[in-house]
Order: sequence, then structure tokens, then C-alpha cells
Amino acid sequence: MELVHGFLYSLRGLRVGFTTGRLLFWGLVRFVLVIVVMVALTGLILAYHTTMMELLWSKPQSAWIAWLWHVVSWLLSLFLIALSALLSYLISQILFSVLIMDHMSRLTELKATGRVTETRGVSLWSSLFHLIGQEIPRTIVPVLLSVLVMILGWITPFGPLLALVASVASILFLSWDNTDLVPARLMVPFRTRFGFLLKTLPFHLGFGLPFLIPGLNILFLAFAPVGATLYYLEKHASGERETPAQGARGPG
Repeated sequence: MELVHGFLYSLRGLRVGFTTGRLLFWGLVRFVLVIVVMVALTGLILAYHTTMMELLWSKPQSAWIAWLWHVVSWLLSLFLIALSALLSYLISQILFSVLIMDHMSRLTELKATGRVTETRGVSLWSSLFHLIGQEIPRTIVPVLLSVLVMILGWITPFGPLLALVASVASILFLSWDNTDLVPARLMVPFRTRFGFLLKTLPFHLGFGLPFLIPGLNILFLAFAPVGATLYYLEKHASGERETPAQGARGPG
């Protein structure tokens, strides 16, 4: 049931995002940023494809071996494209998207509850650096895992199984990256927040299933902060979320 629940929240976030002006704007900004960084990085990496291939293996003169060289060159191109997609997500996520995600989370909370809950006595810059710092482990883990699986899939016979395990792990962390926005903003200890992920694995798996849909996955990721924030707010009543160190700020 929690698996279906998570999937429905992902769809709900997309619907609310598309029907709310400011959320639609920032979701599309995030979507465009990821695409622009990915295209630029892909072009840069592929521009050095021939040089990298020559370093790995110079093109043989024999026609009998040349076909194998072309196969390796094609596989290298696929690897570079996949690597550029992962790196572009990592770069855009840490440098741009985490701030946009937090802003979208705040807008969603304001729309749902009429206020934005945040920690008292913390400056804007401290809050921003804290958010970026929290984003690094949440983003690096799935990215490094994906790269590791790509490498292991080539050198071991367990490629399909490893790809499945990596996909599950990646969507769990990507889902948590969004449901963690509110507690990270409130500076809840990392251990407590990670415990929340472990207790709600089926939900996070269901929430991240749309991230596996080619083409649409970037769109779902762009608006994931909306559905994830709604889930966190509805799962944790205001009395459970408030602590003496927290305050609430209204629309003004």
C-alpha cells in the first residue's frame, strides 16, 4: 500500500506544480537548468571522445580487428553520455537545484498550511550553506553508486542484477532528497532524517518509480519537491514537527 501511496504522491506533486503559477515557474527553471548543463557537459565530453579513444586504443590497420575497435568506440560514447548525465545532475543539483528545491518546498508549505516553518536564530547564509552541505551526501551517494554499477556491469557477469539493485537504491535516495527538504531546513540531525528514510522505504520506492521513465523522469524530478513536501507535512502533524528551536513564518 505504501508503494502505491508514494507513486500517487509523485503524481500529485506534478499536478499541483502544474496548476500553481509560482511552482510551475520554478519547476520549469529547474528542468531547464538540468537540460542545459547536461547538453553542455555532453558536448564537452564527446568533443574529446576521439582523443580518449586514441589513448585507450589506437585504431588498428587490420580490417579484421577494426570492427572491434568501432564497437569499443561506440561503447565508450554511451559511457561518456551516461557519465555526463550523472555529472550534470550532480553539478546542477549542488550548485542550483537544491536552492530551487528548498524554495519550491517553502512555497508548497505556504500553500498547504499558510506558513513556512523554519529554525529560529539562523541567518539566511547559514541556512543556505547548511542546505548545500546536506545535499552533497544525498546526491553523491546515488551518483557514485550508478557509476560503480556501470563499471562492475562491464567487468562481471552480474550486470543485470547490479543494474536493478542500483536503480532501486538510486530512486530511494532521489526520493529522500525531496522528502528531506523540510527536516533539513529545520536542521533535524542527519541520523534522525536517515532513520526516517529507513522506516519509509516502500513509500520512497513508490515515490521514485516515475524517475525511471525515460524522458519524463527529469520532469518528475523537477516537481518532486512539491509532492514530497506535501507528504512530509501530512505525515507529521504540526505538533510533531515543532520543537523549541523552531519558529513559523507566515506569508508576510
